[in-house]
Amino acid sequence: MEFEWDENKRLRTLEERGLDFRSADMFFDGRPVLQLPSLRSAEDRWKTTAIIEGVYYTLVWMWRGAAVRVISLRRAHEDEARAHRALHK
Repeated sequence: MEFEWDENKRLRTLEERGLDFRSADMFFDGRPVLQLPSLRSAEDRWKTTAIIEGVYYTLVWMWRGAAVRVISLRRAHEDEARAHRALHK
């Protein structure tokens, strides 16, 4: 699977949150995820929540041709973590 992103945004996220877009492949490695459409954009964006090293994270992304375009990566909001827990009891 191919990934792409805005490099300046990746570096800003890495500096501000300590999270690297380069780890986006972990959201697609077969682990249990919660995937929902992101309603904040007119584009077809997705929010995928997963547990990585015991912590809930959410990746916002979209398809750009055959590649996954990473929009943002952050710690999951409590409602996202709760929904993930409920889905994967």
